[in-house]
Amino acid sequence: MWAHNIETPFAPLPKPLRECNVGLIVTAMPNTEEGRTHRRVYSMLSSPIPKTMYTSELSWHQSVTHTDDIGSFLPLEQLNRLVGEGVVGDIARRFYSVPTEYSQRNTINKDAPDILDRCQKDEIDVAILVPL
Repeated sequence: MWAHNIETPFAPLPKPLRECNVGLIVTAMPNTEEGRTHRRVYSMLSSPIPKTMYTSELSWHQSVTHTDDIGSFLPLEQLNRLVGEGVVGDIARRFYSVPTEYSQRNTINKDAPDILDRCQKDEIDVAILVPL
């Protein structure tokens, strides 16, 4: 069964985007031994930008695209440019990796509350979800 929400799970920004602390949530995992073998929620520093992320076990259209361009699924460089242009206020100190699961129960009861807690601790005003 596909995810279904009675209410729209979005909210208006609490302040103008140019004043917001923006966080990133991605489905790629850290390219470490642990990240390659344990699919769970991770927090990683936004700077320096990782050179690679682990994407091999994720589903994406491998015959027509690739994940060599980390900016296509971890747009920290693009966000840094937007901070410099005054479009967004700041980038959160950390970004988050969340596992892709076909379990609504795990996503709703485990991963989503964990991500929300991390976002609140990092004082994130708005999160951008970037699935691969």
